Amino acid sequence: MKYEVLEPSPIKRIVKVAVPKEEINAALAATVALRRRTTEIKGFRKGKVPSSIVESMFKKQIYEEAANDLINYHINDIMNELQLTPLSRIDVDAGDIVKDQPFEYSFNFEVAPVFELPSYEGLAVNLERAQASEPEIQLVLDRIRDNLAEFTTLEEDRPASGTDVVVVNFQAFENGEPLSDVKAENFQLALGQGQALPEFEAMIQGIKAGDSTESEITFPGDFLNEALAGKTVLMRITLKEIKEKKLPALDAEFAKKAGNFESVDKLREAIQKSYVESRAQVNKSAAQKKLLDSLTAQVNFPLPDSMVDEQIDRMIMELKGRLERMGKRLDALGKTPQEIRDEHRPQAESLVKSQLFLLAVATKENIQVSPMEIDDFFRDMAKKTNQDFHGLKHFHEQNNLMSAVKDRILADKAMEHIYRSAEITEIDPVAPEAREKQAQEEKDPASSE
Repeated sequence: MKYEVLEPSPIKRIVKVAVPKEEINAALAATVALRRRTTEIKGFRKGKVPSSIVESMFKKQIYEEAANDLINYHINDIMNELQLTPLSRIDVDAGDIVKDQPFEYSFNFEVAPVFELPSYEGLAVNLERAQASEPEIQLVLDRIRDNLAEFTTLEEDRPASGTDVVVVNFQAFENGEPLSDVKAENFQLALGQGQALPEFEAMIQGIKAGDSTESEITFPGDFLNEALAGKTVLMRITLKEIKEKKLPALDAEFAKKAGNFESVDKLREAIQKSYVESRAQVNKSAAQKKLLDSLTAQVNFPLPDSMVDEQIDRMIMELKGRLERMGKRLDALGKTPQEIRDEHRPQAESLVKSQLFLLAVATKENIQVSPMEIDDFFRDMAKKTNQDFHGLKHFHEQNNLMSAVKDRILADKAMEHIYRSAEITEIDPVAPEAREKQAQEEKDPASSE
């Protein structure tokens, strides 16, 4: 086997491979021998079927297996010899092999760009001091009270309105026939929270407990359930009860329910500590981003299309998930798939550039990732996503995602190296209003002119 490496761009490699007929014949013979061991044909003992018969019976499978095995062997051998680590999937361009004939094929992949790193140690950066104000603590406390609120049936004889919590039975009909997947009993709904279609909520407001009503409802064209999108149905609703929200008193019993605290003061202290710890991490991440943005602005290098496209795919999947939680689909944006991809491309390119920069730092600093660090990564992911540690790790192993996990850990460690070497100056927290204005100016620089 002989090969030639072409470099059509600084980040792309094409390898052309020429295989002599002797190697093709050897690969076919080896594949026939393996198939022969398990082939059973009447009149022959298992494993004793003549090779010519086996090849004739399974010619298509044998030639495909021989070609795949040979190409995979070559790719591993060539990549080890070249000491190259592909950043993208390896794409193979190959025809069919023919017995007693030489064979040529090619494969291509993307590699990391080569660039000169600027000085990344000893940089100056401001770090906001982490603290929790009384209004911020109170906001968390109010949220806990809201989560622990109790709902009791309203005794007052009045129609549902505003932000009442109601319990309803409903059933949708199409052409007089009930829709089995659009019905519920004892369905609890908080009005005014966007939990249901506005038309559905409008039917409830104005009727009393025990009353029923019906009206036509048209589902939006971007409704999550595609079978219902754009469809008009007859909806029948019975209001069973109106519930009243009762917030718990700020007392020792509330503190105990909120987390087994001795008193409300102890709960406040815990909230403050947790808030400060969380804010400290947010502030650290913001400082790290400033450092990284200042460094990546000093270098320019080509970005692998595969990495950018994969990043866009992830961003769109996250967007799709957010929309689905709102009961909507991507169609709700009123844009074509390509327009959505184009909108996400600048941010995706920025993220890929940052990752490649950090991986270059990791290489220069000889930063390594241990098996224990990989396990810690999956334990943390399992905890955050409420999934099984072993299942998560196995999924990544089976889907060739471990290298991406390793790169993520390497990038994080490289960022930590840059941050630890920086000259950090603590500053007072930025007021929320100023932070919002700063974020808007970063998003739209023209707005500050």
